[in-house]
Amino acid sequence: MKFGHFEQHGKTFYGIVEGDQVVELDGSIFDSYKTTSKKHALSALKTLLPCRPANFYCAGINYVAHIEWGNKRKGTNTKPPAKADIGYRSPSALCATGETILIPADSPGPVQYEGELVAVVGKKAKNLTEANALSCILGYTLGNDVSDRGWQASDRTLWRAKNCDNWKPMGPFIATGLDPLALTVKVNLDGKEVSSYTTDKMIFSAQHYIAKITQYTTLWPGDVLWLGVDNATIPDLQDGMVCEVIQDDIGVLRNPVARAKA
Repeated sequence: MKFGHFEQHGKTFYGIVEGDQVVELDGSIFDSYKTTSKKHALSALKTLLPCRPANFYCAGINYVAHIEWGNKRKGTNTKPPAKADIGYRSPSALCATGETILIPADSPGPVQYEGELVAVVGKKAKNLTEANALSCILGYTLGNDVSDRGWQASDRTLWRAKNCDNWKPMGPFIATGLDPLALTVKVNLDGKEVSSYTTDKMIFSAQHYIAKITQYTTLWPGDVLWLGVDNATIPDLQDGMVCEVIQDDIGVLRNPVARAKA
């Protein structure tokens, strides 16, 4: 099943996406809902963020090929992490598919995409084990962890480097019933494929991160966990580009890129 969050004529609602049609739901996918008799053409709706998380978790370095690319680019010798590193992003940086990734005028760059799989929490969870960690997950969506590498080198907390407004596109939909370790994530720039990787290459699984998080903090419905990126994240994002993060079961997260005027 594939859920989406939509707006039409000022009304917002969740729906089940069936091809180019949306079945309107009464209620919330994070609480309770029932299907209605209302159907809409997907093209007639504005697709919103699939959820607005209270807590926005992210995996640290989680793919070996991405580490190797970073070492080659920077002349460093970073090793794969010995334990899972969990970070945070700002929910205020989130934007929906179709919205513009806006690069601040004083951004030193390079600004790069990071197309990621995102786990969406469906119910309250605490003290889960790896064996039952996925029991709290509603489904999966896509994210683009836009990053300024210049600021990333200077901002200890990554407050600008990762969290500028509209630097965290997420969506378009939440797909249920997926195996988070058996998916292919692709990135296109201006219609040309620039990255493709499989999620079975994660250093630490989604289950591992969820178990670790819930050992210390409670996960709540609508919280999200971004699961990292593999490979190089080039070419750099430039004014006028269109960036797409793609997973066949979830859909296409598509965002134009613009640079603010000084």
